Amino acid sequence: MPMRSRNVPRDAVHHPLFARFYARISVTADVKGGIGAYRDELLAGVSGRVIEIGAGNGLNFARYPSAVSEVIALEPERSLRKLAVEAAQRAGVPVDVVPGAAEALPVKSEAFDAAVASLVLCSVRNLPRALSEIRRVLRPGGELRFFEHGLAAGRGMARTQRALDRTVWPLLFGGCHTSRDTIAAIEAAGFELGTYRRFSVPEGGIRLPSSPCVLGVARRPFATD
Repeated sequence: MPMRSRNVPRDAVHHPLFARFYARISVTADVKGGIGAYRDELLAGVSGRVIEIGAGNGLNFARYPSAVSEVIALEPERSLRKLAVEAAQRAGVPVDVVPGAAEALPVKSEAFDAAVASLVLCSVRNLPRALSEIRRVLRPGGELRFFEHGLAAGRGMARTQRALDRTVWPLLFGGCHTSRDTIAAIEAAGFELGTYRRFSVPEGGIRLPSSPCVLGVARRPFATD
């Protein structure tokens, strides 16, 4: 069972307007924008005990393979958490939705076989701390499955992303930052990178600041002498 933290309020994140917008647009994006296929790829082959960071409205829950024994799903935003609880009731594996922030995960160390982060690392308040917490709660050899958008390879788009992140984008989109370098941050947190690929969403469509994406796996290393 999750271990509640006294240091983190139950509603560490509160973006009610964005939450309502996201709850609508994310369902459409899954079906019409192809995001659902990326979620399937993200979760393929995952097993054991899983912690999901920033579960949103629970769109991943129905996609977990039967080899998953339990999912602890953290969602700090109240209205999204309510939707996630409803989605958990329809899931094919046990899912427990709890409040909590990525920077202070309310669970024991080395308690999970895998961690899942999908379209959430862009919005955590402290990315290095959040990744450090994810590493803490994974057993040695445990996997971090990630599907995130972030810094573009092209200089022009990257400049646009950085400019928007300093001004209006986080205010409009629930704290989202489009210019974070997810791969560099994962490596800096001490993970071993596995396979990953970069692409644009929608593939072949109009490129937005949030279009550049990366999907892959990293592992917490085993301790060495």
